[in-house]
Amino acid sequence: MASVDAHIETHKDRFLNELLDLLRIPSVSADPKYKAEVARCAEAVQRRMAEAGLEKVEICPTAGHPIVYGEKIVDPGKPTVLVYGHYDVQPPDPLELWDSPPFEPVVKDGLIYARGSADDKGQFYMHVKAVEAMVKTGNLPCNVKMMIEGEEEVGSTNLGIFVKANKQRLAADVVLISDTSMIANDTPSINTGLRGLSYLEVEVTGPNRDLHSGVYGGAVANPINVLCDLISSLHDKDRRITIPGFYDAVRDLSDAERKELAKAPFDEKAYMKDLGVDALMGEKGYTAPERASIRPTLDVNGIWGGYIGEGAKTVLPSKASAKISMRLVPDQKSDAITQLFVDHFKKIAPPYVKVKVTPHHGGEAAVTPTDSAAYQAASKAMEETFGKKPIPTRGGGSIPIVALFEKELGLKTILLGFGLDSDNIHSPNEHYGVFNYMAGIRTIPKFFSHYAETGK
Repeated sequence: MASVDAHIETHKDRFLNELLDLLRIPSVSADPKYKAEVARCAEAVQRRMAEAGLEKVEICPTAGHPIVYGEKIVDPGKPTVLVYGHYDVQPPDPLELWDSPPFEPVVKDGLIYARGSADDKGQFYMHVKAVEAMVKTGNLPCNVKMMIEGEEEVGSTNLGIFVKANKQRLAADVVLISDTSMIANDTPSINTGLRGLSYLEVEVTGPNRDLHSGVYGGAVANPINVLCDLISSLHDKDRRITIPGFYDAVRDLSDAERKELAKAPFDEKAYMKDLGVDALMGEKGYTAPERASIRPTLDVNGIWGGYIGEGAKTVLPSKASAKISMRLVPDQKSDAITQLFVDHFKKIAPPYVKVKVTPHHGGEAAVTPTDSAAYQAASKAMEETFGKKPIPTRGGGSIPIVALFEKELGLKTILLGFGLDSDNIHSPNEHYGVFNYMAGIRTIPKFFSHYAETGK
């Protein structure tokens, strides 16, 4: 490993500059106007993977944005690691809240500020550079396949189709993903679980046109008011979700499992200070870390209707809409929960409005065992880098492809993330530590080395 570490140290400035180049490409998958930029980013990823020493590197078209695939087979008899990541990013809005332009990366106080720096360009690119270090020094101890997609932020629909159609090509022994976070730079951790997701849009329609609020107000239902009432009714006073059947399939953790997860350090006062809030809220009977990881949730991600321009306009709007996401836990199924929501929302709608519910995308929860050879290899690798054994944690986010890998390829996933919860992913001023980026590049070869020793 000495030569691998030496290669990384020698080329660390180049590794950082290459990432900055990648971050300059606005690969926003959700907005059609960025389609050409997403394609340009795929081309850049293909080029960098080939330069790193991967073979059979190609851009694989889909019905949406392309997938970039490459591999390096050193010995068919050795274990194979399938690396997954995504080069697409979230929309940068609201732009006015960024301290620097989201696609003009800035390194400040050891942090890389740019959209996609932590989610997921900085994290997937660690694998490209780690593979380079292993290949160029002749120290790749097992086979690697790398698949980097361009639709993770919009549900990975076409990746699912690609996986089903390419099972032999993607055959491996374990999946390795860096798209999660750890507790802190001095407290390493490995994410052993993810929540599932159901994402929908609701629309409430009242009158057939916008109305004068003075002439009609009080006689005709205001869709914004009704929508707010409907949303408010989705939680009770204990912050439990009121949709009938919502909790029926929830797999509750045992007291022993909750106790184990509670070993992760958590400073509630520091947590509130970081977020700028004076109190926390959530489901009764659970701690803040539990609410954000092992319990299901329902949240409004956006809401609009009526007049929101400058000045005043006394309008009673015709329509109001909201985007709603539900984070799910084992054994909740996204399709079933989506249908429960649709049925319930339509049922509770009053007769003076019409409601429309449009499902968008979803995914299933996933749990990784901590007694597997792959997890133990990851644990040893992080311990060698950070000088501490990592703590197993459960994450609150969703990576739908993890459950798909298990279903279609029969593979468990190791979530070897190096981000921090404070990285502002999906928010203005997203950033990723240079320390974290380099620590990831140094740790990944150690994982390969330890995993190769297990045989499979």
